[in-house]
Amino acid sequence: MAIPIGLQLYSVRKECEKDLPAVLDAVAKMGYAGVEFAGYYGRTAKDLRRMLDDRDLACCGTHTGLDTLLGDKFQETVAFNQALGNRFLVVPWLAEERRNSRKAWLETARLFADLAAKARPHGMLVGYHNHHIEFTPMDGEVPWDTFFGNTPQDVVMQFDTGNAAQGGGDAALFLTKYPGRALTVHVKPWSRTNPKAVLGEDDLAWDAIFRLCETVGKTEWYIVEYEVEGVPALEAVEKCLKAMRAMGR
Repeated sequence: MAIPIGLQLYSVRKECEKDLPAVLDAVAKMGYAGVEFAGYYGRTAKDLRRMLDDRDLACCGTHTGLDTLLGDKFQETVAFNQALGNRFLVVPWLAEERRNSRKAWLETARLFADLAAKARPHGMLVGYHNHHIEFTPMDGEVPWDTFFGNTPQDVVMQFDTGNAAQGGGDAALFLTKYPGRALTVHVKPWSRTNPKAVLGEDDLAWDAIFRLCETVGKTEWYIVEYEVEGVPALEAVEKCLKAMRAMGR
């Protein structure tokens, strides 16, 4: 069964701020099956769910700050995402003190293990999304390994291909090393020579990456993300989707 393709709306955030319904119309017309939120543009979960349902779009994740999963905010975040129809609660960034040493990464891993256990009874999964810093060795180990080597299997490894490549992280290596954990993958281009390259114009070995996602990764969603200033965002994400279709996805 083909893996559905979603769009991280951060890619088109300026357009969403101006006219979210029009963006969702365009995204659905392009052929995307879902969207991942990184902010809600002042809408309630009920309103967003109706907007998605009206366009036959699914919610394939939310990027939610770690603070929204702590303390009393946890239940509120769960309720919001249940109304949205979303299972994937993905933390996109960590404060400096949670990632500035191997010890800090180990403490963060323990926190995510606790959060995963809290989310489990609600049918939800907690995950972490990489930037480039997780692939620079720290205290003798790459932080990505420190974190995912010390979290339970159901902490989702949302691997961002472009961010990882920028930091020297090889998608094939980590998809293989942590089987079954890449349930959602950020499909982001990366090129040494062309910073504006869209998918298919870049340097990444997409055939190998897709093959691993579709086997050992157990990937449930491909999520396109493209965030290059000065490039028309809606045009770029449509080109990325067309490139994936041309590659058989």
